[in-house]
Amino acid sequence: MRPLSIVGDGAPRLARRLAAGLDGRVAVVERGDDAAGSDRSEPGARGPDPSDPAADGGVVDGEGTDPERRPDADTEIAFDADGNWRGRGSVEGFDGLLDGLAPDHDYLLAVGESRLRVPAILLGPDPDPESVPGTVLATAGSPEEVALDALVADLDDAEPWITRETLVRRVEASADAERSGAIATFTGRVRARDASDDDRTTYLAFEKYEGVAAERMDAIAEELADRDGVFDVRMHHRTGVIEAGEDIVFVVVLAGHRREAFRTVEDGIDRLKDEVPIFKKEATESETFWVHRRD
Repeated sequence: MRPLSIVGDGAPRLARRLAAGLDGRVAVVERGDDAAGSDRSEPGARGPDPSDPAADGGVVDGEGTDPERRPDADTEIAFDADGNWRGRGSVEGFDGLLDGLAPDHDYLLAVGESRLRVPAILLGPDPDPESVPGTVLATAGSPEEVALDALVADLDDAEPWITRETLVRRVEASADAERSGAIATFTGRVRARDASDDDRTTYLAFEKYEGVAAERMDAIAEELADRDGVFDVRMHHRTGVIEAGEDIVFVVVLAGHRREAFRTVEDGIDRLKDEVPIFKKEATESETFWVHRRD
């Protein structure tokens, strides 16, 4: 899934224009307050409409943030015979939405919400790139000034939001899935500290050789999938700044039996770490350094 943050005056209007022009399943996420500069008061800038075909991947709006409107259940979803749905519930912040929607969507447009590793577009008379943590793809005075074709091209070139569940869904769709009896996964995370008296790691930053890293991961996955009893192998390593407690890397293996699956997962992450040109910078409470220069 490729997420995009849209911040500033006219953000809901741009989200609907952009959603209509994207190929694939699109989710639109809109905040339930006005703190992010959305323009609900403008004509045609109401909250997202779940019947709008532009948002074929679903709409998440902020109406459930009003305590009086929250359901007794943790999650409440209504859908019709055509598969249109409307939901209300709670998640663990914006990251929870990203992780939950990623396996089933090609794009996510977040109106008034931003984070690290989510590219952004800023609208308004004086856009400030320092106001958002993600990479700014474009700025414009109004939604109508945005060149949609160029924006879509830049978005498709940006780092996708891949989760472990995304890769699990992909191997489950494998042509050999009926022959499989096991799916094994590995998830690498940012460890805050090795020992209780260590300086706390606040974040890791990863850089890779563009193209080379992806090609090497694909080659490793293909080689591992050629093993007897192994049907599919998927890998993904995130880049950019990843904070303590966040996921870094995933390896997912579809196999006939658990032994082949477990062995291949272990070999997969070992080879990824040894052979793929990805470089790590570590930031602790006291210093920042490139890890490969200390090894």
